[in-house]
Amino acid sequence: MKRPSQSQLIVVGLLLGIIAGAIVSRVAPARADLFRPFATLFLRLIKMIVAPLIFSSLVAGIAGAAHGRRIGRMGLRAIVYFEVVTALALVVGLAAVNLTRPGVGVQLPPPSGTTELVVAHPQTWAEIMLHAVPESIVQALAQNDVLQIVIFALAFGLAVGRIGEKGKPIVTLMESVSEAMFTLTNGIMHYAPVGVGAAIAYTVGHGGLAVLWNLASLVATLYGALVVFLVGVLVPVALIARVPLRRFVAAVKEPALIAFSTASSEAALPRAMETIEALGVPRPIVAFILPLGYSFNLDGSTLYLSLASIFVAQAAGVHLTIGQQTTMLLTLMLTSKGVAGVARASLVVLAATLGDYHLPLEGITLILGVDTLMDMARTTVNVIGNCLATVVVARWEGELEFYSNS
Repeated sequence: MKRPSQSQLIVVGLLLGIIAGAIVSRVAPARADLFRPFATLFLRLIKMIVAPLIFSSLVAGIAGAAHGRRIGRMGLRAIVYFEVVTALALVVGLAAVNLTRPGVGVQLPPPSGTTELVVAHPQTWAEIMLHAVPESIVQALAQNDVLQIVIFALAFGLAVGRIGEKGKPIVTLMESVSEAMFTLTNGIMHYAPVGVGAAIAYTVGHGGLAVLWNLASLVATLYGALVVFLVGVLVPVALIARVPLRRFVAAVKEPALIAFSTASSEAALPRAMETIEALGVPRPIVAFILPLGYSFNLDGSTLYLSLASIFVAQAAGVHLTIGQQTTMLLTLMLTSKGVAGVARASLVVLAATLGDYHLPLEGITLILGVDTLMDMARTTVNVIGNCLATVVVARWEGELEFYSNS
């Protein structure tokens, strides 16, 4: 018999996790916590390799082949792409929530005291700029701060490349570390079916199958909008860039499954880097663009923010004009760039946006009940969008290796 692929095993783990969680939720809900350590172990194994994998791959690629002008060109192209696609994601979210109006008729919880969410605030552009430069690279590596690692690795790689022969031992070392990290990634992925199964089992076991049905209209609107975004935006982008869809889907399905079941973009990053490189994108581009997208190209999260903001307004009976919604869209384009750098991620940005437009923060309490389920979907789209962005930038650079063979 043919051995099941890694993706098939992850799907099996996902289904078994749902079944196990459903049984536990009915028999002994308190026992759901038994699944959590196995899910947390998988996330810790992934976090263990993220920093050295990104750093070594980027330094080896930059020092060994790239030049400062080329890096600047790639970065500019990536930022332009990120902004255009982010704007389209916000438009899709606004259109979906205005069409289905899932908040109409929903009863908001009674007003309560100031919540923990209000304490935090989304980063401003000045804070994002300052945060990008690490005070200590050791601290950045320890905290898995992807953006700071990328910035330091770029600077260090360019410096190593400038010293010529003296830098070759460093390049060789970084190439060896990078290969070792990818080999370690393959080993960790054998545990993925157990890790993702435990993650979904904990979610379902803790809240029961009801977690899949509460606020069904909101959840269905988000999932529908994400599908529209995938089909109406990302697929045309892939066709315009002449990306072979079958090969791309085959490459991203495993990272996407990991992202969906763990609701963690970080958990999918090492596997995404490996599969996109196998697709034909050179390692320096993968190591630069993919982590950069984790800070500036969160398509699923920005779509969710536009949808959730209007949902709360609808539930509160507040009518926002097209002008107000457009202003909100522009605000979210700025504040969503800080999603990766603040506590409670998208919910923090949502809290700040609601406050700016004098909308009740109790709407967040309502959304929290199904946020895990929505987080799984938006995280998956974040990963797929960043994988596609990496391939598109490589195409613009004329460095997609499979084109030379087709």
